Amino acid sequence: MAPTTASSLPAANKPFLRRNMASNTDSDSSAVVSPMDSPSDSPRHSPSSTSLSSLASDDASAPTKYGKLVDTYGNEFQVPDFTIKEIRDAIPKHCYERSAVRSLGYVARDMVYLATTFYLWNTYVTPEFIPSQPLRVVLWGVYTFLQGLFGTGLWVLAHECGHGAFSPSQKLNNIVGWVLHSALLVPYFSWQLSHSKHHKATGNMDRDMVFVPRTREQQASRIGRLVHEISELTEETPIYTMIHLLGQQLIGWWNYLLTNVTGHDNHERQREGRGKGKKNGWGGNVNHFDPRSPLYENRDASYILLSDLGLAITISALVYLGKTFGWSNMFVWYFLPYVWVNHWLVAITYLQHTDPSLPHYTDSEWNFVRGAAATIDREFGFIGRHLLHGIIETHVLHHYVSSIPFYNADEATEAIKPIMGQHYRADTREGPAGFIKAIWKSARWCQWVEPTEGAEGRAKGVLFFRNQNGLGTSPAKIPAAQ
Repeated sequence: MAPTTASSLPAANKPFLRRNMASNTDSDSSAVVSPMDSPSDSPRHSPSSTSLSSLASDDASAPTKYGKLVDTYGNEFQVPDFTIKEIRDAIPKHCYERSAVRSLGYVARDMVYLATTFYLWNTYVTPEFIPSQPLRVVLWGVYTFLQGLFGTGLWVLAHECGHGAFSPSQKLNNIVGWVLHSALLVPYFSWQLSHSKHHKATGNMDRDMVFVPRTREQQASRIGRLVHEISELTEETPIYTMIHLLGQQLIGWWNYLLTNVTGHDNHERQREGRGKGKKNGWGGNVNHFDPRSPLYENRDASYILLSDLGLAITISALVYLGKTFGWSNMFVWYFLPYVWVNHWLVAITYLQHTDPSLPHYTDSEWNFVRGAAATIDREFGFIGRHLLHGIIETHVLHHYVSSIPFYNADEATEAIKPIMGQHYRADTREGPAGFIKAIWKSARWCQWVEPTEGAEGRAKGVLFFRNQNGLGTSPAKIPAAQ
């Protein structure tokens, strides 16, 4: 199958990538007590990763230092040249304001949704009111789907707590976040700490904490081929892609918590020596539950244990309810909705950081501004904006200032678009259907990352997705000797 570049696709089939072209048209540290994801607190692995006023490229003309860079669609890419100060200054001051009362109101609303749905189904979706068993099965399937959405909404609110966006009180943030996440079997503080590190290293191939793509070398090793053979591979079968996605969506979240899959695997760099001999994977001692895990520092141990305590309380409650009301009931009432919650969580995170238009960076070329711009907004309609609190639609803004509450994120997003210009990305054309389709599309288009063919010098540190399916820009042809 001949490779197909974005420029050769028929106009009707070209992927829609909305970018704000304002320049061309008229149109915290990782400590739990202070979880704001300030770039000034980032570890200094890269010379450009510290100062708020210099968190873009080295200077305004920096993009010219890279030559021609080409993304997976075949579009020419330029490295961002704005600063975090410009982003922060563009956002109206009232967008930073947080209201505990308003946030608690959303928690109450989502809990009402959960309780009302539970009451209605258990009262009326019974043989007495609905004699047809097949119809009852379908309706209980609808129940699990709805409860999964409402549960994901609470998950997002706990995520707000972890970033300090829920209220001005860090104590209230942590209490609410710990309760909500524990009820959803999420280790609140443990995940908060690793997630904060993700925000401080987004798009960094050496330090990011989630959905770090494979390199060309890793992809070749995974499938038992040599690096130069990658460009000659035959198309991956759709069945294989589907199996991969099913595994990702069904067990991806727990695989991440237990083995750090898709997170960086450079634990030997852990400054306190906690990562010596530890690797991602089963038995590698890298997980979100062990206070000795290299994902954390020594000072974090008590918070990891507190997270584990929250899970232990929830598991104990589930065991009691299962013995009291029956495990078949608990399977439908809690565990199937829980699977839906995990599915949405993985899908949302995957699509926020995986798209044919997005770059990744080596440590030497990464900085906070570049990493935050390596994200994309999508659209999930009423579900995304109302039930999931806009986490899908305003993620780019969230990576620049994660302490802005979700109900101010739309306004703040509009404010930063003129600053970001062509670097703001949002794939929204097909709305909710497009969001679902993007899961499949990203799996087919985004299989590993590599530099643009012919890249030299610093350009080798800017990586783009490539695939073996003949979609978009072809993988670079490398002589066998290399």
